[in-house]
Amino acid sequence: MNKPSKTTKGEPVDNSTVLQIRKIGNSVGIILPKELLARLKLAEGDRLHVVEQPNAGLRLVKQAPDFDKAMQAARRGMKIYHNALAELAK
Repeated sequence: MNKPSKTTKGEPVDNSTVLQIRKIGNSVGIILPKELLARLKLAEGDRLHVVEQPNAGLRLVKQAPDFDKAMQAARRGMKIYHNALAELAK
């Protein structure tokens, strides 16, 4: 579990933002404040993946949840087959 961030004086920092689910046309959505979008480097059209957490929590991630595992496997394969890949690239 993540520990809360602390200030230089050791006080916990509240990084939470309260969002409200709103009706948008025939759907519902969450409006993200401009400041939060800038801080998270998100823009209109970006895709977020919802990962369910224990205790009815949610985590939003910009990349696919299995992306890190896939990249780790790809890097391992590129390292093992470096010479063969270099030959194929010629």
